[in-house]
Amino acid sequence: MTALAGARVLVTGAGGFVGPHLVAALVARGARVRGAGLGAPPAGTALEGWVEADLADHAACEAALAAAPFDAVVHLAGQSSAARSFEAPEETFRANVTGTWTLLEAVRTHAPGARVLVVGTSEVYGPIEPGTRAAEDAPYAPVSPYALSKAAAEQVARAYHETHGLDVVCARPFGHTGPGQTPRFVIPSFAQQIAAIEAGRAEPVLRVGNLEVTRDLSDVRDIVAGYVALLERGRNGGVYNLCRGEGVSLTDVVAGLARMARVEVRIEVDPARLRPADTPWLVGDPGLIERETGWRVTRALDVTLADVLEEWRRRTD
Repeated sequence: MTALAGARVLVTGAGGFVGPHLVAALVARGARVRGAGLGAPPAGTALEGWVEADLADHAACEAALAAAPFDAVVHLAGQSSAARSFEAPEETFRANVTGTWTLLEAVRTHAPGARVLVVGTSEVYGPIEPGTRAAEDAPYAPVSPYALSKAAAEQVARAYHETHGLDVVCARPFGHTGPGQTPRFVIPSFAQQIAAIEAGRAEPVLRVGNLEVTRDLSDVRDIVAGYVALLERGRNGGVYNLCRGEGVSLTDVVAGLARMARVEVRIEVDPARLRPADTPWLVGDPGLIERETGWRVTRALDVTLADVLEEWRRRTD
């Protein structure tokens, strides 16, 4: 598709962290947006409709996509936590692999000409050589059930493109954070702890997991702008990294948040926060999406960290 103005877009998993940011970005481009997923619709969004459905259930997914016509789908729904995937691998595979298959099958039935953006993860790359950047032609090397499920879901998407001719684009976002993210994830967890310490509700100890990792981190608002760019200008059948192209260690992230704190905090490793397996270095090459769509990350990481910390200060107050 070439323009979103007036386009009817279905966002699955619109009630999650990324969903409200994406809905706002799509509406700003003139799209008419509906949502589908578990639970109630997100508050404060401009959704034109909502279908509550377990999208990994074939009949429920069929009904959700048959509820109203659509020109494009952004598939955000799924289990998004690598840590959770070690605890619940079967749940993770059902949500991410079966959920992608049922969605694409329903698209093939109800709107075979629609563009589908399948959102995966950079974690499919697994460990890469420190100092290098992963490009889209790097092989899969997942180290968690979550990453493995996303690699399998991407293969399902490619198969529907190649076998059934669906207009499918695959996104591989690298780490991203911002307002609205649950403290199950590391940066809002750090921010939540700091806000509680500042409010006098916790001892001045910031409990962390493994900080000896380097990640390519972006703001969620930049990432959803990348999804919009892929809907409008992505190549049918293409696979794209969405990332800054620069690495930052979690040690430096924690140090940056600690500098923003209004009180001094002590940093301690909590064994309960360590994953069974981790990727020491994961930085991406954003060259392909920059060349083909013009998209790039624009927000400085310190601005994002400050926004997340301010959100948790407000929530703690």
